[in-house]
Amino acid sequence: MVSPPSPLLIVPGAVPGPPDTPDAAVAWHYGDPFGEQKAAAQRAAVIDRSHRFVASITGRERLSWLHTISSQHIAELGDRRSAENLDLDLNGRVLHHFVLTDLDGTLWIDTEGERGADLVDFLRKMVFWADAKPQPEPDYAVLSLLGPKVTELRAALGIEELPEIYAAVPLPGGGFLRRMPWPTADSFDLVIPRAELATWWSRLTEAGAEPAGMWAFEALRVAALRPRIGVDTDDRTIPHEARWIGGVSEFGAVHLDKGCYRGQETVARVHNLGKPPRHLVLLHLDGSADARPVTGDPVTAGGRAIGRLGTIVDHYEWGPIALALVKRNIPVDTALEAGPMAASIDPDSVPADDAPQAGRAAVDRLRGR
Repeated sequence: MVSPPSPLLIVPGAVPGPPDTPDAAVAWHYGDPFGEQKAAAQRAAVIDRSHRFVASITGRERLSWLHTISSQHIAELGDRRSAENLDLDLNGRVLHHFVLTDLDGTLWIDTEGERGADLVDFLRKMVFWADAKPQPEPDYAVLSLLGPKVTELRAALGIEELPEIYAAVPLPGGGFLRRMPWPTADSFDLVIPRAELATWWSRLTEAGAEPAGMWAFEALRVAALRPRIGVDTDDRTIPHEARWIGGVSEFGAVHLDKGCYRGQETVARVHNLGKPPRHLVLLHLDGSADARPVTGDPVTAGGRAIGRLGTIVDHYEWGPIALALVKRNIPVDTALEAGPMAASIDPDSVPADDAPQAGRAAVDRLRGR
């Protein structure tokens, strides 16, 4: 499903996202990509993310039912609370990543635009006898506010206090404001009526929020090591590879102590007995190359493929960077190539995986080791 062009593309200076990318329907930048990144990191910026797919689930069993078929522990989520969640296939591979917020009897979901219809279709097929009704909400859209000075926009937002991470508050005129733990320490999403997009944009920019495009959001997301489904993942990705392990309090999308759900066997086996074959890392790219790689290109070492490129973006401080899934046993100082560019792994991005595993330790004890 291709998202229709955002009505905010008429904003002066708006440059649409690159064709044939997930962000083609919204503004990529407004003429100053690096300045927009600085605004989002250091001041306050508003970003059009109206190409995300919004859905809702109503019914008294909406939380307990979704809890049983997805990876996060949400049965007792609580009103005005949010979480991240995954839908996995039978082999534990990630099919969908979505953010959810329960508010006044409705569970709101937003996910990647081209994947939303498939997610709702899956949810509808799994309802059976439960009191839960999933349905698309095309009349709702997402804007994001980033930056430490968002606190100065409370009057424009019509609220007294900003919510804590994963909490939400209703907005005047409909919709809600939700705080997220990424891509920056001060990140907020507005899920609002689509008909009010232009009104909210004007209200926020007049109050001091600076327009920023998806380039800014993506650069900060990559720097924060947060993957994007379908861009930084492929059809083999399991949650451990993409840093999605963790409950709500850990800002993850996979709770390790909950009941059965599709794909749980793989999650439990990797957590207790094995290691993921790949892990997500940050690459620094050599910007002197004449050509650029693209998402999906191989990452190679000595001519041998050892990984896959995800998002490639220019960061206002770090230059060209990328997320990549690479083999777990590749030394951090290995000289790499990403398409035509030399690349190196950021050592601070390599996840620690040397902690003792409960299942492996139990097996060793039984064998007298």
